[in-house]
Amino acid sequence: MTTVFEKLRDAISEQFVIDRDRITLSTDLLDDIGADSLDLIELITSMEDEFGVSAVDETVYACRKVGELAEYIEALTVKL
Repeated sequence: MTTVFEKLRDAISEQFVIDRDRITLSTDLLDDIGADSLDLIELITSMEDEFGVSAVDETVYACRKVGELAEYIEALTVKL
């Protein structure tokens, strides 16, 4: 079974054209990947579609690390 992290890693790899093996739970979305607010919106929109959840923008912007974002998405999926 594919985990939230694996799907998130694949989405980041595709969106930012980065080797998926370079993306870890501790990868910083802003410093390591260079994401800006529009990039984060696009990324979370794809994750919302993938998992059928709705995220709160302010919470997403507070997630700097890939692991933090994965945990947030996992928490949303548990509520379903």
